[in-house]
Amino acid sequence: MKSSLFLKAFAGFLLIIAFVSVFFLFISFNMTKNFYLETLSRHLEDVGRTLKHKIIPYLEGKDFKGLDSFVKKFATDIQTRITVVDSGGKVLADSEKEPETMENHRYRPEILNALEGGVGRSIRYSYTVKEKMLYVGIPIEGRERISYVLRLSLYVKQIDRLFSALKTSLLRISLLLIAIALVSALIFSRSLTSPLKELKTASDKVASGDFLVHVDTKRKDEFRDLVRAFNFMIEKIKDLIEKITCQKEELNGILSSIEEGIMALDGQGRVLYSNESMAKIVKNCNLEGKFYWEVIRKPQFLEWAERVLREKKNDSREIEIDGKTMLCKLIFVHEKEEAVITFHDISKEKEVEKMKKDFISNVSHELKTPLTAIKGFAETLEGRLEDENRRYLEIIRRHTERLINIVNDLLFLHEVEEAHLMEIEDINLIELLKELLEIFEGKLREKNLELEFKAEPELPFLRGDRFKLEQLFLNLIDNAIKYTEKGKITVEVKKSDPYLSVMIEDTGIGIAEEHLSRIFERFYVVSKSRARSAGGTGLGLSIVKHIALLHGGKVNVESVEGKGSRFTVLLPY
Repeated sequence: MKSSLFLKAFAGFLLIIAFVSVFFLFISFNMTKNFYLETLSRHLEDVGRTLKHKIIPYLEGKDFKGLDSFVKKFATDIQTRITVVDSGGKVLADSEKEPETMENHRYRPEILNALEGGVGRSIRYSYTVKEKMLYVGIPIEGRERISYVLRLSLYVKQIDRLFSALKTSLLRISLLLIAIALVSALIFSRSLTSPLKELKTASDKVASGDFLVHVDTKRKDEFRDLVRAFNFMIEKIKDLIEKITCQKEELNGILSSIEEGIMALDGQGRVLYSNESMAKIVKNCNLEGKFYWEVIRKPQFLEWAERVLREKKNDSREIEIDGKTMLCKLIFVHEKEEAVITFHDISKEKEVEKMKKDFISNVSHELKTPLTAIKGFAETLEGRLEDENRRYLEIIRRHTERLINIVNDLLFLHEVEEAHLMEIEDINLIELLKELLEIFEGKLREKNLELEFKAEPELPFLRGDRFKLEQLFLNLIDNAIKYTEKGKITVEVKKSDPYLSVMIEDTGIGIAEEHLSRIFERFYVVSKSRARSAGGTGLGLSIVKHIALLHGGKVNVESVEGKGSRFTVLLPY
């Protein structure tokens, strides 16, 4: 059960007041009681010292009967019991009892203290009168030592009546003080909690969306500063809410106008937000709050999304949804453990790409036959023409061969892009590279280039298409030799988990930095004059990239113009 601040404050004050009151009663009563007993004892002591001079003559004359009569009479006048005892403890006179009937008083505390020379005091039960009494013993000196003790005593019940009256008075005073303190605490608690209640009421209104609330106060203490800070905070929050609302509306407008489908997920895979394009893709307008596997039930998508979300990384993949090809990109937001998936319809691009591939394939097939015929007739005519005409025929033949190479590369590239045409087998990468390097021994000797081959021992076998991997490394090694005039070619094979790494490095002319991002594009050449002189088609590195991707690998390049290039092929084993 929730208790209010007022009750807590008032209960605290109540506990403090109760503790102080009890403490005050206890201390004041005890102090008063002790002070009164001390005062009463001194009064008895003063009375005894005065009385001592009157009883000494009786003691000196050994008139103990006269002494007994005197103390009985005198005790009535002063309302005090009087007893005279000798040094042996024998009672000589007593104002209330006959001395002969009383027992020896030698070991009474007040008698012992008086016989030692001091004033004896004690409060104890008297077996003689069967009452609790206050005793004061006063020594009476003889010639050489204390010979007698004069004892005066009062009934404690008389003192208790006084203390009872005193206690009642103190209790009344304390109750009056407690009542005054409680009223003060009540007023103070209300004054303390009243502005807080106003702030709470205002906070509840703000929580419900009312930002027009304003708290006023007439106080001039710290609460005034608190109220001012609260009002200022509400104004700021109001401005921020209005700004955020405008920004949210703008963002929703922008996201709604985007053609790509957008779906934001929380850490559990539940949809936080989706735009209109996403609703059109899945044909469902109510996506918020659902899990992504309830929105898209494609096994290919679910397997990919689950893996990427588990690995907490960014990734993309093409997925078929209702006959359309979607490029899905997942971006993981690590700060919030959330993810955003975009769906871009690339069906038209895929159709155009397919038409382009089919066109290139068909044209290449159609060109291959006439180009082969032209080359054959050119070679036939070359032996029949005169020397001055052979130069023109040589140009025709050389360009025909280049066209044939381009057509062959286009056909091979088309074949590479068809993943289902792969013939997978276990490949010993070191043996494959050694066989390929033997092919280039003649070219290396012609250009006087040094070859360095390095391989880690006991490398695992590679699963892949042997013919396509041969074409990949043939292109890279051929380029390294083709564009290197002096120095050496380095081929290194090693394990770089989870890949096998093949590095092909040359000391050739290198590639300028501005060309590195585009060298894997089809028909892109760094220098057209250099490509013509080297006999390149502009498709070699594109073939290399596609073969690597076909095997689940990748190709990296590092190059410095004028110093050489380094191509690194990473293939999973």
